[in-house]
Amino acid sequence: MPANTQHASGLAFPDALMREVKQRFLHVDHDHHGRERLYFDNAGGSFRLKAAAERFAQVDAIPDNAERIHATAVELQQIQARGSDDVRTILNAQGGSVYASLTASGAMFDMVRAVAENVPGTNMVTTVLEHPSSFDAMSLYAGKSGHELRVAKSNRETGGVDADEIVRLVDENTCLLNVIHASNISGAKLDLEQIVRRAREIKPDLYIVVDAVQHAPHGLIDLQKTPVDGINMAPYKFFGCRGSGLSWVSDRAAQLPHHKLAGKKPDFWDLGSSAPWQFAVLTEIVDYVCWLGGHFTQAAGRRALFEAGITHIELHERALLSALLDGSGGVPGLRSIEGVKVFLDHPDLTKRDLIIGIGFAHLDCTQAVVEYGKRGVTVYERVASSIYSKRMLDSFGLEGTVRVSPLHCHSAADMEKFLRVTREIALSASGRRTGSAG
Repeated sequence: MPANTQHASGLAFPDALMREVKQRFLHVDHDHHGRERLYFDNAGGSFRLKAAAERFAQVDAIPDNAERIHATAVELQQIQARGSDDVRTILNAQGGSVYASLTASGAMFDMVRAVAENVPGTNMVTTVLEHPSSFDAMSLYAGKSGHELRVAKSNRETGGVDADEIVRLVDENTCLLNVIHASNISGAKLDLEQIVRRAREIKPDLYIVVDAVQHAPHGLIDLQKTPVDGINMAPYKFFGCRGSGLSWVSDRAAQLPHHKLAGKKPDFWDLGSSAPWQFAVLTEIVDYVCWLGGHFTQAAGRRALFEAGITHIELHERALLSALLDGSGGVPGLRSIEGVKVFLDHPDLTKRDLIIGIGFAHLDCTQAVVEYGKRGVTVYERVASSIYSKRMLDSFGLEGTVRVSPLHCHSAADMEKFLRVTREIALSASGRRTGSAG
C-alpha cells in the first residue's frame, strides 16, 4: 500500500528534522518585523525558502540577456534549461513545452483559449469549484467560440467534486475538460486519475487542462498516471517567489495556435524574454523537496527523491490536519470546541490537503479573522462578497468561512497554539453574546 494512504492520520516529521525544516524557511515563527505570530494563510501565499529568496536576488541581479552567445548568457540558458527540467520533475512529465508567465492565472487563460479556439466540439466542461482564472477563462472562450459550458456541481459532504458528476457531462462533442486538482476552500482533492481515465474512455482525444496551483505544494502529481494537456503552478504558493507562473503543455497542445512571435518554434509559448530567476527559484524548490526526500529513501534519481519528499510533506501535513481536527497534546481539536463548526468535514483525511474551513456560532467570519489577528494569528475569511469565493461558497450552501491553511514547516506545537487561541475566541464570543442577551 502506498505510504500516502497507509497512514490515514498522517506521519509527522521526527523532531530533529522538524527543526531543520523550520530553519530553511523565512518568517515561520515571527513576521518580518520580528513579531511572534502564526501564519496560517499559506493557501494565499506560502512561506518562502531562504534558498529561493537568496537565489532570486542573485540571478535577478545579472543584467545579461540569455539570448546571446557569451559565457554569462550561456550560464543563464543552463539555469533555464535546468528549471524546465525541474518542472517536468515535479509533474513527472515527458516532452511537451514549459511556459513561463507572470502569473499562473494568465497561463490558464492562454491554455484554455488555445483549445477553445482551435479544437472542434460543441461543449466545454468545468466545475463549480474552479478558481476564477479557470472558470472565467472557460466562460469567456465558451461564449466567444459558441460552445455550451457545462459545470459540474460540488459535493457538500466531501467538499470536492465527484468523478461521476464530471464524467457525466463529457461526451464525444466535448472539446475541453478543465478541472482543479484540489479545492482552495475545502482542501478536497479531486480523483484526477479516475476523471482522466473515464473521460478519455468517452472521448479518447479529449483535451484536459488542470489547475494545480493549490495542490502542487501538498501532494504528488504524476502525469504518467494522469496524462493531461496543460497544467499550471504558482511558485509563490510553493515555497517560492511572486511574479511567476510555470506551466506545462503537452506536445499536441503546444502546437495549437497561440500568442507567440512568428519566428519562434511552433511549440514555443513564452512571449518576450522570460526571467531566468523564475527557473532558478523552481530548481531551489525541487532541491529542497529532494533534500527532504533523502531522509526517507536511498534512491538517487531526482524524481524518486522528489516523490519521497513530497509524499512525506503530505504525510506530515495530514498529521497536522488530524491534530487540528481531533486535538493534540491534551488540547481539544476543532471538532470538540464548543461554538466552533468545521465545515465540509469529510472524515477521510487521505482525500484532503491541509486546508480547513471553520465558523463560529457567535461571530461572523470577518470579525473572527480580526480576533485571530489580535492574538498573533493570520488566517483568511472566504466570504460570498468576494469574486474568489462566492461561486464556491454558494455551491456548498455557505455564507462564509474562516480558511485555515498551515504548511508542512509547522509543528504539532503550532497546531496546539492555534487550538488554544481558537477556544479563547469562541469562549470570548460566547460570553459577549450571553452578556448582550442578559
